Amino acid sequence: MKVAGFGYCAGACLASMEELLNRLEQSFGAVDGLAAVSDKSELVQALGRKRGLPVMIIDNEALSGVDTLTASPYSMRARQTGSVAEAVALLAAHDGACLMGPRQISTDRKATCALAQGVTL
Repeated sequence: MKVAGFGYCAGACLASMEELLNRLEQSFGAVDGLAAVSDKSELVQALGRKRGLPVMIIDNEALSGVDTLTASPYSMRARQTGSVAEAVALLAAHDGACLMGPRQISTDRKATCALAQGVTL
């Protein structure tokens, strides 16, 4: 089971999310689900509807302390984790999940996406 986790800032658009998902799927194959943090999930939910994929919503409080490959100072200040995309992907893919690599950044630099491999959806 592969989960694509997303993070994004103001000004991001659905096209930013699609670009990232397409990039990950070209490298790793189709994903089984998407994930986003609870207070920033609208665009990810729209992408899920468009692609027919389930979207897992992760509570903001759950991000604190999740170990990630990336260490963004902004994410550390705002969310107490190094990467929102990496953290939500790991949490949505459940215990024992691992990241397939560091987060990817959209061309417009408004969104990030990371892929986690887990055991079940």
